[in-house]
Amino acid sequence: RRSGQYTMNHDHSKKTPDGASIDRSGSQDSLDALSMDDYWKELENIHETRGNNHEEQVALVVKEPDEGELEEEWLKEAGLSNLFGESSGDSLESEVFLSTLTRTQKAAVEKRVETVTQTMRKKNKQHHIPDVRDIFRLQNDSKENVCDGSEPSTVRTSENKNETQGGTRDPKFSLGMDDQKRPLEDTPSSDTDINLEISFAEQAANLKDSSVGKMYKGGGTDTLLPNFRLPKDKTGTTKIGDLAPQDMKKVYSLALIELTALYDILGTEFKQQKAVKIKTKDSGLFGVPLSVLLEQDQKKVPGTKIPLIFQKLIAQIEEGTLETEGLLRIPGVATRVKSLCQELEAKFYEGTFNWENVKQHDAASLLKLFIRELPQPLLTVEYLKAFQDVQNLPTKKQQLQALNLLVLLLPEVNRDTLKVLLEFLQRVIDHRDKNKMTLKNVAMVMAPNLFTFHGFGSKTIEQSEFVMAAGTANVMRFMIQYQKLLWTIPKFIVNQVRKQNTESQKKEKKDRAMKKLLKKMAYDREKHEKQERTPNDADVPQGVIRVQAPHLSKVSMAIQLTEELKAGDIVARFLSQKSGNVQTLEKEEVFLYEIGGNIGERCLDDDTYMKDLYQLNPNAEWVIKPKQS
Repeated sequence: RRSGQYTMNHDHSKKTPDGASIDRSGSQDSLDALSMDDYWKELENIHETRGNNHEEQVALVVKEPDEGELEEEWLKEAGLSNLFGESSGDSLESEVFLSTLTRTQKAAVEKRVETVTQTMRKKNKQHHIPDVRDIFRLQNDSKENVCDGSEPSTVRTSENKNETQGGTRDPKFSLGMDDQKRPLEDTPSSDTDINLEISFAEQAANLKDSSVGKMYKGGGTDTLLPNFRLPKDKTGTTKIGDLAPQDMKKVYSLALIELTALYDILGTEFKQQKAVKIKTKDSGLFGVPLSVLLEQDQKKVPGTKIPLIFQKLIAQIEEGTLETEGLLRIPGVATRVKSLCQELEAKFYEGTFNWENVKQHDAASLLKLFIRELPQPLLTVEYLKAFQDVQNLPTKKQQLQALNLLVLLLPEVNRDTLKVLLEFLQRVIDHRDKNKMTLKNVAMVMAPNLFTFHGFGSKTIEQSEFVMAAGTANVMRFMIQYQKLLWTIPKFIVNQVRKQNTESQKKEKKDRAMKKLLKKMAYDREKHEKQERTPNDADVPQGVIRVQAPHLSKVSMAIQLTEELKAGDIVARFLSQKSGNVQTLEKEEVFLYEIGGNIGERCLDDDTYMKDLYQLNPNAEWVIKPKQS
C-alpha cells in the first residue's frame, strides 16, 4: 500500500539506501547534499499528505507483457499493425510510410517485426506471417537499396554513404538518410548546436562510428547545462501546434520509431509500460483523468486546453509575489490543504469558493497535490519510465533529443498541461535572487511530484533511491531549462511527413481504385479536391504567389517572391491595407499558413523565408488567418 512506500530519511542525502557512500560520477550531475535534501523533504511532505488523505486510491497495475506483446503493441502505436495479423494484406499505406524511413528507423521496425513473427510462429497463430525481408523488399528490389533485410541495417550504417535510401533521390527533402549522409565535420560544428535536419538516431550512429564518439562519451556528467541552441532554419521552425491533426498523427508514428531507433543505437532498452484500466472518478477535481477534466471544463469555457483548476492554482500562486522565499519548497499546512481540497471539490465549479483565504504556500501544495493525484501520471504510464531512462543516455545532446521525441509522444492534454507547468516553473526561477529557488532547487522539489507515481506501488523506489532521485531531478532540470527546444518538431520529421504526403498523392493519381486503401492516409477528399483546383493560379507568373486573407479587408494579393521576403513581411503588408468596415485584427492574432501540396497545414513562423519554402512546397496554397485555439 501507499503508506509503506517511502521509508527514507534525510540520511539519504549523504548515503544510498543500503548505506554505501555515493559515487557521484555517472549520468547524473554532481548534486550537493543540500539540494538533495530538498528532494527527500519533499518526499516526506508527500508521504505526510498521503497519510492524511481521506481516500485511498487504487494502485494502478502495470501489466507484465507476454513475449512479443510489447513489439506487437509498438507496431500498432507506430501505425504499422497492418504488417501482421488479419489486415496484413492492406500494406499499401505502410509501403508509402516505410519508403520514407531512415536506415536506423527501418532497422528498429525490422527488429520488432522479427520478434512478433517469431512469437506468432511459436504460438502458431493462423495469421499471415510476413517475412521481414518481404516487408522492405518492394523498396529494396526496385531501388537497389543497401538494406536487404537479411542483416540488421545498423551494422552497415557507416558504409555506402551515397546510396539512396528507401526512395528516389529528391533534393527538396533532406531526411538525414544515407542519400543525405555528410561527413561529421559538415554538420553544425558547435557542440551546443542542435541539428534538426538529420535524424537523431543517424547522428548517434555516425558518432558511434567515429572517434569523436569516444571523446564524447560521458558528456552527461558535467554540472553546468550547455547553452543548446537551434540554428536558424530558412524554411521556418515548426512548433507543436503548427501542424494539422492528420499530419500530427504521422509525426507521432515517426517520433515513436525514431526514439526507438535512437535507444537501439545507444544500447538502452526502450519499453512502453502498459497500464491495466482501473475505475477512475468521472467528475470532480482531484484524482480525475486529465481528459475527463478537460471535457467538463470545455462545456464551461469552450476551447480551453488546460484544466481550469490547474490554471487557477497557478494564477493564485502568482497573485502573491513570486519573490516569496522558498516558494514551492515550503509546504502548506497539511490539515489546511486537506480541507481546502475538500472545499474546492464542493464549490469550485459553483463559483462559490473563496480564493482570498488561500495562502500562497497552500496553493503551491494544492498544485503539486493535483499533479500527484492524477489517476495516471502527467508523463503517462506508457512513457514515465522512458522519461526516467533519459538520464542513462551517454551525452546531454542525446538526452535532449530523446526528451524532444518523448514530448511529441505525449497526448495533447498532457503535453499542453506540462507546457503550462514548465513555463510557470521558469517564471518562479526568474525570481531566484529573491525567492532562493534556483533551477536545481525547483527541479529537486518538483521531480518527486512528477516521477514517483503512487499507482506503481513501491516499484519505482526499489532501485537505488539516490540514483533515481538525482536522475529524475536532472531530467526535470532539462525539461525546465530547454522547454522551448522540446516543443519544436524536428525538421527531418516534418520532411518525412512531406515525403509521405507526396508519395501518397502520386499513388492516388496513379490508381483511383486505391482510394479506399489510402483513406487512412490523412488526405480527406475535400483537401484533395481543393488541391485539384489549384491550377486557377495558372495566371500567376513565375516567382509570384497568390496569398488569400478571407478575414482581412484586403482578401487576396499577388506577392513577388524575393530572397529576403519573410512570412512576417507578407502579414504586415496585408495588415497595412486597412478599410473601415472590417474588424481590425492585430499582428499577433493572424498568421500565414502553408496549406496543401506536401503538407496538410502548417502555421509559419514570422522568420520563414518564403522563397525557400516555396521551393520546398510549390503546390501549396497560402492563406492568412487567425491561429486555431
